[in-house]
Amino acid sequence: MRAVVAERHGGPEVLTETERPDPRPGPGELLVRLAAAGINYKDVYEREGRAAPRAPFVPGSEGAGTVVATGEDVTGFGPGDRVAWCAAPASYAELVAVPAHAAVRVPDDISDSDAAAVMLQGLTAHYLTTSTYRAAEGETALVHSAAGGLGQHLVRLLARRGARVIGTVSTPGKAAAAEAAGAHHVIVRGAADDLTREVLDRTGGRGVDVVYDGIGKDTFEAGLAALRPRGMFVLVGAASGPVSPLDPQSLAPRGSLFLTRPTLVDHASDPAELAERAADVFGWLREGVLKTTIGGRYGFDEAAQAHADLQSGTTTGKLLLRPGH
Repeated sequence: MRAVVAERHGGPEVLTETERPDPRPGPGELLVRLAAAGINYKDVYEREGRAAPRAPFVPGSEGAGTVVATGEDVTGFGPGDRVAWCAAPASYAELVAVPAHAAVRVPDDISDSDAAAVMLQGLTAHYLTTSTYRAAEGETALVHSAAGGLGQHLVRLLARRGARVIGTVSTPGKAAAAEAAGAHHVIVRGAADDLTREVLDRTGGRGVDVVYDGIGKDTFEAGLAALRPRGMFVLVGAASGPVSPLDPQSLAPRGSLFLTRPTLVDHASDPAELAERAADVFGWLREGVLKTTIGGRYGFDEAAQAHADLQSGTTTGKLLLRPGH
């Protein structure tokens, strides 16, 4: 089979398309022919060595495709079933061994591309807005990278619940995407002090009830300063790098703030919970509550370019990797 391999840890240039042995499904696994793989910052962290499988390795953990075989002890799935997942290692490959407990069946009216595009970001937006912090009508949320795939999902779900959303974007050209998703105010990020001041200005000095931050180092302090007393800071990623160590005592004089770093794995490890969240996400897609914006489609031979584009901060929506050209 053809696959994308990181021969060593490093920049996007370490990714190459090559031939690899076909995997075989082990006990409890599905062998799936890939239709599309989602490209995520988790893949970047692995490639760089921050979350490091030993090189060489096949990156990726999210995708959609069709089951071609099953291993022992698999129930509920069979050859020909369309499935999607967001927790299967080595997903940048024509054939992927997917743990059955991590797979969900894709409804007939949801395309493979939409399923691959929505799994990680859609499920993440689901738990962030239902389990981590359930914003109420009249509250205000600050969503960083509001034009990105996860950011647009968050904006849509928060606005649907009646929350006022302040979105940030990296360039003026991305503002329209955040506004179309439902952001009430859009801020083009600049200096940290300016960001805090702009958020406070838009909340009459009160601050926001919750911050969703997938950027990390560059926006962390500004987000803390923009929270109301007893507000919640939700750190969901580190696109700009990890945040500096924080003394928990410092949260008290800032207004008795709450800080959390949740992950999807702790909100979807149970197959029943995963299936329930996925059913909601697919239902929201069907109803138009969520929309997938595909920011780019790349062949395996373009994986390095896809990673470079993701890290450039110039893309909007979801990037997909597909076998072939």
